[in-house]
Amino acid sequence: MREGHNDLVLSEPDQFRALGHPLRHRLLLALRQRPATLAQLAAALGATKGTVGYHVKILERAGLLRVASTRRVRGGVEQYYEPTSKRLRIAPDAPVGGDFLVRAALAEMLPADEAAPDVTILRHLRLTVAQARNLAAGLERFAEGEHVPAGQDAGRHHGLLLSLYRADIPALPDDPSQ
Repeated sequence: MREGHNDLVLSEPDQFRALGHPLRHRLLLALRQRPATLAQLAAALGATKGTVGYHVKILERAGLLRVASTRRVRGGVEQYYEPTSKRLRIAPDAPVGGDFLVRAALAEMLPADEAAPDVTILRHLRLTVAQARNLAAGLERFAEGEHVPAGQDAGRHHGLLLSLYRADIPALPDDPSQ
């Protein structure tokens, strides 16, 4: 798989600890929409400004957030925070694997409703190495594609968890009767 220039490759334990807290995960999700202040984040998450400030500092120290801009307000300075990268990617030698992303996706999933389709499918395929590489590249291109622009009429947020992995499926021996 190729790494894009907008990818932050996660490899350090403190990055995974920072991402492992549900509120910090939700902070990053909110900030993918646009940069925001602590007050704006607190309102969006239903948390106190102090709690949000504490968790923002942890994400900032882990290299996952940064100050995007500042502005003067009533004798002080207000900071707008943004993610340091558009996408996160787990390093091949990281202390966690794809299960980390699966747990994160499960934590953000809302119950299905009639207005929006939920599709979760598990299929097993037999692929050559070349086919697996081609499929992985195609999934990467799809995930990087242009999507509905932000705005009031842009629709609801949806998550897309793509995973191509080698499965540990026992191979039956040939059946001599067939």
